[in-house]
Amino acid sequence: MKKREGKRELPFYEAIPEPLRDPKEREVVPGLISFIIPTYNEEKTIEGLLRTLEPLRKGGAEIIFSDGGSRDRTLELIPKDRGYRVIRAEKKGRAAQMNEGACSSRGEYLFFLHCDSELPEGAEEELRKVLSRYEAGCFGIDFREKKNLFMYTCKWISNHRVKDRKVMFGDQGIFLTRELFFKAGGYREIPIMEDYQLSLTLKAMGVPLGMTKHRIYTSPRRFQGNTFQKLRTMWQMNRLRAAYRKGVSPEVLAKRYRDIR
Repeated sequence: MKKREGKRELPFYEAIPEPLRDPKEREVVPGLISFIIPTYNEEKTIEGLLRTLEPLRKGGAEIIFSDGGSRDRTLELIPKDRGYRVIRAEKKGRAAQMNEGACSSRGEYLFFLHCDSELPEGAEEELRKVLSRYEAGCFGIDFREKKNLFMYTCKWISNHRVKDRKVMFGDQGIFLTRELFFKAGGYREIPIMEDYQLSLTLKAMGVPLGMTKHRIYTSPRRFQGNTFQKLRTMWQMNRLRAAYRKGVSPEVLAKRYRDIR
């Protein structure tokens, strides 16, 4: 008889963290979607995002900008008299900023959005449609560079990855129920890979992911240069994820990931 093997020790990135405490500083509103946007020196992108958020604001959505200490005109460009909420996060870093935004929100559902993204028309209806069937999901991604074969390929890979590998990234717009977000421990407060780690955690928890029909447009600013340079950037990003899974410190990986803002 074969000797029964012991229980496989899970790699660190599959270990389910302790739940994040939900302070419920404000009364949670059933059915409300809270849009949480981390910002840091985003004066070049904030106005474009605000244009796509305006219909949602008028519809009563809660929109929270969690700022990590911007030194440019980002905060000046957010109209405070229209109901947008701005919080100054105690800690700089996308993960910490998004966690603080979630803790100060009132929504039953949380939607985390990058500042260089543009939402399609009817975004809230799309979110609600997916959330009626799934606890978590994201938008499909697209880029404005329609004629660039590389960006088309990048789009296809990103969208296929959600369906095939159950992994979604922050630039796709991650949304989930408030209960699930805090149960999953929120975003791990690391300098890089926080969105990847959240996806891996949800995958380890067996949470199926939904995807909207229409696409979110995201900036291709990470992929600069000619096709060869774009391919090199994609290769580097894949290598960073592989290194993370092998246990390389996120602090070390962050030094290899250039800040393009």
